[in-house]
Amino acid sequence: MVVSQTTPQAQRYISRTLMSSMATRRPRIETSFDIRKSNSNPLLKKLDHRDWLAPNEAMKIFKTLKNADQVLVALKKISSRNDYKPNESLFSLIVDRLARERRFDDIEDVLQTVKYTKIKVSDSFFSNLIKIYINVANHLEKAIQVLFRMSEFHCCPTIETFNLVLNMLVCGKHYEIVHEVYLSAAKLGVVVDTCCFNILIKGLCNCGKMDAAFSLLCEIPKQGCMPNTKTYSTLMHGLCKQNRVDEAIKLWHEMEEKDICPDTITFNILISGLCERGRIHEGMEFMDKMKLSGCYPNSATYQAILYGLLESKSFLDAKDFMNKMLSEGGSPSSLSYKLLIHGLCSSGLQADVDLVLKKMLDNGFIPQVKTWKKMIMACVENHGS
Repeated sequence: MVVSQTTPQAQRYISRTLMSSMATRRPRIETSFDIRKSNSNPLLKKLDHRDWLAPNEAMKIFKTLKNADQVLVALKKISSRNDYKPNESLFSLIVDRLARERRFDDIEDVLQTVKYTKIKVSDSFFSNLIKIYINVANHLEKAIQVLFRMSEFHCCPTIETFNLVLNMLVCGKHYEIVHEVYLSAAKLGVVVDTCCFNILIKGLCNCGKMDAAFSLLCEIPKQGCMPNTKTYSTLMHGLCKQNRVDEAIKLWHEMEEKDICPDTITFNILISGLCERGRIHEGMEFMDKMKLSGCYPNSATYQAILYGLLESKSFLDAKDFMNKMLSEGGSPSSLSYKLLIHGLCSSGLQADVDLVLKKMLDNGFIPQVKTWKKMIMACVENHGS
């Protein structure tokens, strides 16, 4: 497979993560909360009772605790009971609560508790933990580490969790590490799918490696998968960013030949690519093809053509297209109105300015001071002449 050359730096990063994930230690749940205060808390005190504790009763207690320290004290108490064994739902609740207060070291200790007590947890538990490290902690290495540690808990990652990590790496532009994680799929017991390849292709397109992206496109069927609409749309977007719109159009024809149906996003990529390069008429033709194929233009479709007309200073055509957009349920942006009014003013088309201004106000937009000044100056110049 051709993706990219993995650098020693990426290899060292993954190796360090793997070695770190293999480090084991007994759990140590610590808290700054004075455990004596638990005696004054009726909820925590309830955990000391010898009465049988139902699972729903335990969850109810944990949900009503005020802070992370109390949660950790409660975990200590409940773990020492013989009549109750904490389950995945409880540990998920605890992890979420600790994450809310950014107690990430405590989360690691809770994870060790899960492992040490041999609590059975599913892929969903780890997927949630990975999201916490990505979205809350902004800790890339920890997120990767969780993926590689799942086997320690006798749990294999699903392809969804595996792809979650790959996508996180691509969004963070860690392209070399993406390749190394991808190569670990078989070791983790993951069977890659088309979505996995789409993420890799997105990464290659983002860093401008289109040749490698197309090599990967050819590799997909060899891995027992098939390219889909997302695959082709991603490649088209990469080509358009490199001003290779005609090649993107060829891909669209290839989709048709292979009976892969383009969606609204596919058409929008082509329409935007054409209009940004002044090929507005072709962009409009693709919008017609879009409708014939059963896809419906959205605001992005209309805006791409409208901005193209405004950029090319075709202000009367832009005004007519805006009317069409409104009649078909589209909503021009405030910027569209502003640019059109400024363009019409510069062209001395005062009557058209008045019509566009009325539509702007009718649709809930109020011109800024600069736009009012532009209209007043144009009006004065027209009357002066």
